Amino acid sequence: MPSIDKPAEQRPADHEARRAPRHAARGGAQGTAPEGADSRAVTEAALFEAFGGVRGMVETTVPGLVFVAFYTAKRDIHLAALAALGLSLLLGIARLVRRDTLKHAFSGVFGVAIGAVFAMMSGDAKNFYLPGMLYTLGLAVAYIVSALAGFPLMGLILGPVFKENLSWRTRNPGRKVAYTKASWAWGLILLAKSAILFPLYWWGDVTHLGWVKVALGIPPMLLSVYLTWIFLSKAPPPIDVFAEMEAEEAAQRAAETEAKATAR
Repeated sequence: MPSIDKPAEQRPADHEARRAPRHAARGGAQGTAPEGADSRAVTEAALFEAFGGVRGMVETTVPGLVFVAFYTAKRDIHLAALAALGLSLLLGIARLVRRDTLKHAFSGVFGVAIGAVFAMMSGDAKNFYLPGMLYTLGLAVAYIVSALAGFPLMGLILGPVFKENLSWRTRNPGRKVAYTKASWAWGLILLAKSAILFPLYWWGDVTHLGWVKVALGIPPMLLSVYLTWIFLSKAPPPIDVFAEMEAEEAAQRAAETEAKATAR
Protein backbone atom coordinates (compact mmCIF):
# COMPACT_ATOMS: atom_id res chain seq x y z
CA MET A 1 0.00 0.00 0.00
CA PRO A 2 1.48 3.41 -0.95
CA SER A 3 2.26 6.12 1.54
CA ILE A 4 -0.20 8.97 1.90
CA ASP A 5 2.71 11.39 2.01
CA LYS A 6 4.89 10.37 -0.95
CA PRO A 7 4.66 8.06 -3.98
CA ALA A 8 5.32 4.38 -3.63
CA GLU A 9 8.49 2.84 -5.04
CA GLN A 10 7.86 1.00 -8.33
CA ARG A 11 9.88 -1.71 -10.07
CA PRO A 12 10.40 -1.36 -13.85
CA ALA A 13 8.62 -4.67 -14.48
CA ASP A 14 5.33 -3.52 -13.08
CA HIS A 15 5.59 0.16 -14.07
CA GLU A 16 3.52 -0.12 -17.23
CA ALA A 17 0.91 -2.31 -15.58
CA ARG A 18 0.25 0.38 -12.98
CA ARG A 19 0.75 3.45 -15.10
CA ALA A 20 -2.85 3.96 -16.24
CA PRO A 21 -4.65 3.64 -12.90
CA ARG A 22 -2.03 5.68 -11.09
CA HIS A 23 -2.24 8.41 -13.72
CA ALA A 24 -5.98 8.62 -13.19
CA ALA A 25 -5.61 8.68 -9.43
CA ARG A 26 -3.01 11.44 -9.56
CA GLY A 27 -5.38 13.75 -11.39
CA GLY A 28 -4.47 16.61 -9.11
CA ALA A 29 -0.79 16.40 -10.07
CA GLN A 30 -1.24 15.44 -13.72
CA GLY A 31 -3.73 18.14 -14.70
CA THR A 32 -6.86 15.99 -14.97
CA ALA A 33 -8.50 17.67 -11.97
CA PRO A 34 -11.17 20.31 -12.56
CA GLU A 35 -9.74 23.59 -13.76
CA GLY A 36 -10.89 27.19 -13.94
CA ALA A 37 -14.35 27.89 -12.59
CA ASP A 38 -14.96 24.25 -11.65
CA SER A 39 -11.77 24.10 -9.59
CA ARG A 40 -12.62 27.34 -7.82
CA ALA A 41 -16.12 26.06 -7.08
CA VAL A 42 -14.72 22.85 -5.58
CA THR A 43 -12.30 24.86 -3.45
CA GLU A 44 -15.07 27.18 -2.28
CA ALA A 45 -17.34 24.27 -1.35
CA ALA A 46 -14.55 22.53 0.58
CA LEU A 47 -13.71 25.70 2.50
CA PHE A 48 -17.29 26.30 3.52
CA GLU A 49 -17.61 22.66 4.56
CA ALA A 50 -14.49 22.93 6.71
CA PHE A 51 -15.47 26.19 8.43
CA GLY A 52 -19.22 25.70 8.70
CA GLY A 53 -20.28 28.10 5.95
CA VAL A 54 -22.02 31.43 6.43
CA ARG A 55 -24.58 29.74 8.65
CA GLY A 56 -21.84 28.49 10.95
CA MET A 57 -20.35 31.97 11.17
CA VAL A 58 -23.74 33.43 12.07
CA GLU A 59 -24.38 30.75 14.68
CA THR A 60 -21.09 31.50 16.42
CA THR A 61 -21.91 35.22 16.52
CA VAL A 62 -25.58 35.28 17.51
CA PRO A 63 -25.19 33.88 21.08
CA GLY A 64 -22.73 36.67 21.89
CA LEU A 65 -25.19 39.18 20.46
CA VAL A 66 -27.96 37.76 22.65
CA PHE A 67 -25.73 37.93 25.73
CA VAL A 68 -24.75 41.57 25.30
CA ALA A 69 -28.33 42.54 24.39
CA PHE A 70 -29.82 40.86 27.48
CA TYR A 71 -27.10 42.19 29.75
CA THR A 72 -27.46 45.72 28.41
CA ALA A 73 -31.21 45.60 28.99
CA LYS A 74 -31.39 43.74 32.33
CA ARG A 75 -27.88 43.96 33.87
CA ASP A 76 -28.31 40.33 34.93
CA ILE A 77 -25.31 38.09 34.20
CA HIS A 78 -27.15 34.83 34.87
CA LEU A 79 -30.12 35.74 32.68
CA ALA A 80 -27.89 36.90 29.83
CA ALA A 81 -25.65 33.82 30.04
CA LEU A 82 -28.58 31.38 30.18
CA ALA A 83 -30.29 33.13 27.26
CA ALA A 84 -27.15 32.83 25.13
CA LEU A 85 -26.66 29.20 26.15
CA GLY A 86 -30.31 28.36 25.45
CA LEU A 87 -30.11 29.85 21.97
CA SER A 88 -26.87 27.98 21.29
CA LEU A 89 -28.52 24.71 22.35
CA LEU A 90 -31.47 25.37 20.04
CA LEU A 91 -29.12 26.05 17.12
CA GLY A 92 -27.20 22.87 17.90
CA ILE A 93 -30.40 20.81 18.07
CA ALA A 94 -31.52 22.30 14.75
CA ARG A 95 -28.25 21.13 13.18
CA LEU A 96 -28.75 17.65 14.61
CA VAL A 97 -32.31 17.48 13.28
CA ARG A 98 -31.06 18.47 9.83
CA ARG A 99 -28.23 15.92 10.18
CA ASP A 100 -25.57 18.54 9.70
CA THR A 101 -21.96 18.00 10.77
CA LEU A 102 -21.85 17.20 14.49
CA LYS A 103 -18.57 19.09 14.85
CA HIS A 104 -20.24 22.40 14.15
CA ALA A 105 -23.28 21.53 16.28
CA PHE A 106 -21.29 20.74 19.41
CA SER A 107 -18.42 23.21 19.08
CA GLY A 108 -20.74 26.21 19.26
CA VAL A 109 -22.64 24.88 22.28
CA PHE A 110 -19.42 23.97 24.08
CA GLY A 111 -17.88 27.41 23.52
CA VAL A 112 -20.95 29.28 24.75
CA ALA A 113 -21.28 26.95 27.76
CA ILE A 114 -17.70 27.62 28.84
CA GLY A 115 -18.24 31.37 28.50
CA ALA A 116 -21.48 31.20 30.48
CA VAL A 117 -19.77 29.29 33.30
CA PHE A 118 -16.88 31.78 33.39
CA ALA A 119 -19.26 34.74 33.59
CA MET A 120 -21.60 33.29 36.23
CA MET A 121 -18.85 31.92 38.49
CA SER A 122 -16.75 35.10 38.38
CA GLY A 123 -19.64 37.55 38.55
CA ASP A 124 -18.00 39.55 35.75
CA ALA A 125 -19.98 39.71 32.52
CA LYS A 126 -16.84 40.38 30.49
CA ASN A 127 -15.62 36.87 31.28
CA PHE A 128 -18.36 35.48 29.03
CA TYR A 129 -16.13 36.49 26.14
CA LEU A 130 -12.77 35.55 27.68
CA PRO A 131 -12.63 31.84 26.62
CA GLY A 132 -13.38 32.73 23.02
CA MET A 133 -10.79 35.50 23.06
CA LEU A 134 -8.13 33.18 24.48
CA TYR A 135 -9.01 30.58 21.86
CA THR A 136 -8.69 33.18 19.09
CA LEU A 137 -5.30 34.32 20.38
CA GLY A 138 -4.05 30.74 20.74
CA LEU A 139 -5.23 29.91 17.23
CA ALA A 140 -3.47 32.98 15.84
CA VAL A 141 -0.20 31.93 17.46
CA ALA A 142 -0.63 28.35 16.21
CA TYR A 143 -1.16 29.52 12.62
CA ILE A 144 1.89 31.77 12.69
CA VAL A 145 4.20 29.30 14.43
CA SER A 146 3.16 26.47 12.10
CA ALA A 147 3.82 28.66 9.05
CA LEU A 148 7.26 29.59 10.39
CA ALA A 149 7.99 25.91 11.08
CA GLY A 150 7.17 24.92 7.49
CA PHE A 151 4.21 22.80 8.57
CA PRO A 152 1.25 25.17 8.01
CA LEU A 153 -1.77 24.45 10.16
CA MET A 154 -4.14 25.23 7.30
CA GLY A 155 -2.73 22.26 5.40
CA LEU A 156 -3.47 19.97 8.34
CA ILE A 157 -7.03 21.28 8.50
CA LEU A 158 -7.85 21.21 4.80
CA GLY A 159 -5.69 18.29 3.63
CA PRO A 160 -8.28 15.66 4.61
CA VAL A 161 -11.10 17.79 3.19
CA PHE A 162 -9.41 17.79 -0.23
CA LYS A 163 -8.49 14.08 0.16
CA GLU A 164 -4.81 14.94 -0.14
CA ASN A 165 -3.88 14.36 3.52
CA LEU A 166 -0.18 15.32 3.84
CA SER A 167 0.79 14.83 0.19
CA TRP A 168 1.11 18.60 -0.19
CA ARG A 169 4.21 18.56 2.05
CA THR A 170 6.55 16.63 -0.25
CA ARG A 171 4.75 16.02 -3.53
CA ASN A 172 2.90 19.24 -4.24
CA PRO A 173 5.06 22.24 -3.28
CA GLY A 174 2.64 24.72 -4.82
CA ARG A 175 -0.04 23.58 -2.39
CA LYS A 176 2.36 23.90 0.52
CA VAL A 177 3.10 27.51 -0.46
CA ALA A 178 -0.64 28.23 -0.65
CA TYR A 179 -1.30 26.66 2.74
CA THR A 180 1.59 28.64 4.23
CA LYS A 181 0.20 31.91 2.87
CA ALA A 182 -3.27 31.01 4.15
CA SER A 183 -1.90 30.19 7.59
CA TRP A 184 -0.13 33.56 7.70
CA ALA A 185 -3.36 35.29 6.67
CA TRP A 186 -5.42 33.57 9.35
CA GLY A 187 -2.76 34.14 11.99
CA LEU A 188 -2.34 37.85 11.32
CA ILE A 189 -6.08 38.52 11.00
CA LEU A 190 -6.85 36.71 14.26
CA LEU A 191 -3.92 38.46 15.94
CA ALA A 192 -5.29 41.84 14.84
CA LYS A 193 -8.71 40.85 16.20
CA SER A 194 -7.12 39.95 19.54
CA ALA A 195 -5.23 43.25 19.60
CA ILE A 196 -8.57 45.06 19.44
CA LEU A 197 -10.50 42.92 21.92
CA PHE A 198 -8.05 42.45 24.79
CA PRO A 199 -7.63 46.19 25.54
CA LEU A 200 -11.43 46.44 25.68
CA TYR A 201 -11.51 43.48 28.06
CA TRP A 202 -8.91 45.07 30.33
CA TRP A 203 -10.03 48.69 30.25
CA GLY A 204 -13.45 48.88 28.60
CA ASP A 205 -16.91 47.96 29.87
CA VAL A 206 -18.82 44.83 28.98
CA THR A 207 -21.22 46.63 26.63
CA HIS A 208 -18.43 48.03 24.45
CA LEU A 209 -16.58 44.71 24.51
CA GLY A 210 -19.71 42.75 23.61
CA TRP A 211 -20.77 44.89 20.68
CA VAL A 212 -17.25 45.14 19.27
CA LYS A 213 -16.81 41.37 19.56
CA VAL A 214 -20.08 40.81 17.73
CA ALA A 215 -18.98 43.25 15.02
CA LEU A 216 -15.66 41.41 14.69
CA GLY A 217 -17.31 38.00 14.45
CA ILE A 218 -18.12 37.48 10.78
CA PRO A 219 -16.00 40.00 8.77
CA PRO A 220 -12.56 38.65 9.82
CA MET A 221 -13.73 35.09 9.19
CA LEU A 222 -15.04 35.97 5.73
CA LEU A 223 -11.80 37.78 4.91
CA SER A 224 -9.73 34.80 6.07
CA VAL A 225 -11.80 32.31 4.08
CA TYR A 226 -11.70 34.56 1.02
CA LEU A 227 -7.91 34.89 1.13
CA THR A 228 -7.58 31.13 1.61
CA TRP A 229 -9.79 30.61 -1.43
CA ILE A 230 -7.64 33.01 -3.47
CA PHE A 231 -4.40 31.25 -2.49
CA LEU A 232 -5.74 27.74 -3.13
CA SER A 233 -7.45 28.71 -6.39
CA LYS A 234 -4.05 29.74 -7.77
CA ALA A 235 -2.31 26.62 -6.44
CA PRO A 236 -1.94 23.27 -8.24
CA PRO A 237 -4.87 20.88 -7.77
CA PRO A 238 -4.66 18.48 -4.81
CA ILE A 239 -3.39 14.92 -5.19
CA ASP A 240 -6.18 12.52 -4.23
CA VAL A 241 -4.23 10.00 -2.14
CA PHE A 242 -7.33 7.90 -1.49
CA ALA A 243 -7.87 7.41 -5.23
CA GLU A 244 -4.18 6.57 -5.53
CA MET A 245 -4.46 3.87 -2.90
CA GLU A 246 -7.57 2.43 -4.51
CA ALA A 247 -5.86 2.40 -7.92
CA GLU A 248 -2.75 0.79 -6.45
CA GLU A 249 -4.78 -1.93 -4.75
CA ALA A 250 -6.77 -2.54 -7.95
CA ALA A 251 -3.52 -2.88 -9.91
CA GLN A 252 -2.16 -5.33 -7.33
CA ARG A 253 -5.31 -7.44 -7.50
CA ALA A 254 -5.16 -7.43 -11.30
CA ALA A 255 -1.50 -8.49 -11.23
CA GLU A 256 -2.26 -11.29 -8.77
CA THR A 257 -5.17 -12.50 -10.89
CA GLU A 258 -2.99 -12.47 -14.01
CA ALA A 259 -0.22 -14.35 -12.20
CA LYS A 260 -2.64 -17.05 -11.06
CA ALA A 261 -4.06 -17.38 -14.57
CA THR A 262 -0.54 -17.70 -16.02
CA ALA A 263 0.42 -20.32 -13.42
CA ARG A 264 -2.47 -22.52 -14.55
